[in-house]
Order: sequence, then structure tokens, then C-alpha cells
Amino acid sequence: MTPEKKVKAKCTRILKKLHQEDPGSFYYFFPQAGPFGRAGVPDIIISARGRFTAIECKAGKNGLKKLTKLQAFELKKISQSGGAVTVVDESTTPLELEAWLRKKAL
Repeated sequence: MTPEKKVKAKCTRILKKLHQEDPGSFYYFFPQAGPFGRAGVPDIIISARGRFTAIECKAGKNGLKKLTKLQAFELKKISQSGGAVTVVDESTTPLELEAWLRKKAL
């Protein structure tokens, strides 16, 4: 499993937990990557209780692997429109991610 897939798996575990707590008001998906997807779109899109949230997953620790210009642009546009955004990497603990999601998305 690649380092970025490990980060996505960590996110998925927390997202599944939150979805199980309140399935009627918590929705998430992983947009399609590659030639049929839109470049720069964050890895995970969440709608919870009417709040739009996006997560970009990165390999590396403490920002070691930087966002591309297009990824940074997309996250900025989401934030400017009132959505919550974050970048999760290998150094982000599951507890930190869950706390952030509970504060920003729920």
C-alpha cells in the first residue's frame, strides 16, 4: 500500500465511524482521479448537516509533500465559498482528524 493510500485509509476509518453515528446527515465520497476526473479536486468530499468539507490526503509528514498549485487553488476556492478544508498527511493522528471533523464538519 502506498503512503498516500495509508493516509486515505486512516481518513476512511474515521469517516465510516462518523457516518455510522449519524448516517442521515453525513455523506462522503472520493472523487474519481485520473483522466476522467477533474484535476486538483480534493481527495475526499464531505457533506455533513449542510456543511461542505474537503480533505486533501498527502504522503509524507508535516507537509513534506506539498500541494500542487492546482490543489492549493481548489482548496482556496472551497474555503472562500464557506467550505472547510484540511490537508491530512502521515503525521496527522486519527484523533486529530476526528476532532477537526467534529469541529468543522459536524
